[in-house]
Amino acid sequence: MTHSLRVIFAGTPEFAAEALAAIHAAGFPVPLVLTQPDRPAGRGMKLQASPVKRFAQEHGLTVAQPPSLRRNGKYPVEAAAAMEQLHTTPHDVMVVAAYGLLLPQEVLDIPPHGCINIHASLLPRWRGAAPIHRAIEAGDAETGITLMQMDVGLDTGAMISEARTPIRPDDTTATLHDRLAQAGAKLIVDALIELERTGSLAATPQPAEGATYAEKIGKHEAALDWRRPAVELARRIRAFDPFPGGVVTLDDGTALKIWGAEVVDTPREAAPGTILDVSAEGVVVASGEGALRLVQLQKPGGKRLPAREFLAGAPLSAGQRFKLPEAS
Repeated sequence: MTHSLRVIFAGTPEFAAEALAAIHAAGFPVPLVLTQPDRPAGRGMKLQASPVKRFAQEHGLTVAQPPSLRRNGKYPVEAAAAMEQLHTTPHDVMVVAAYGLLLPQEVLDIPPHGCINIHASLLPRWRGAAPIHRAIEAGDAETGITLMQMDVGLDTGAMISEARTPIRPDDTTATLHDRLAQAGAKLIVDALIELERTGSLAATPQPAEGATYAEKIGKHEAALDWRRPAVELARRIRAFDPFPGGVVTLDDGTALKIWGAEVVDTPREAAPGTILDVSAEGVVVASGEGALRLVQLQKPGGKRLPAREFLAGAPLSAGQRFKLPEAS
């Protein structure tokens, strides 16, 4: 099936590539794809194209990679060129998903039907950069996708539609990301079909109450503070998979990454960070409230391993202590 509604797409990571693939597969013409400039990545720190750029190139779509869209910013020449390209590329609507660049009002005003954002939370909960991570970390029971008519605020635009999903007890950011990417792809295709059919999309202003901000994940957050309750630490470990992981440090300075953990009831009282028990099932560590069994660990330069395999090459014993980070 082919459609007449022309879609400029702006996005960068895998989450966005899934939406672009769905729009393309549904038969909507995509005359231009915007994505972030190539970035150094991997061990060799070679320049790597974003998932969106790779998809666009594989399917013969025109790609632009301006470092900024703000004429008064650091890259005024490049921004002006991008603006000219947007003005001269015939299109009806722009779809934006995890693009990573701020869109000034001038850009929002160009598409006849404005800019529609695919946001990975149930707005106004978790506006900002890391909504998937923060929803798991906070212990939210559910999350979802919101399609939003963009304005110049940070994820403050009127809501067009949403799709909800429960956050499962074993969800990590990786598993929840994949589920939400699929939901977002379906939601945007449905919205574009509706927009083409009726010429407009109804949108509801976001409620003022209940807004929270999902701050970008920093590497410094990886250090697990054993003074916190075990249930919080377990959520944080799931929220920080695949990045940056949970990090613990032994008294000898060895840093280990923790990728899987479960809360255990233990009658034993011990100082937070003390290893209470070591077995093939995992390493039980005392926390500020309850204890945590570490079931998937990684030593520096090694692979993620289940506790049984990890302990075969890096023995730990009851009574050892993990350091406490500076109070957070």
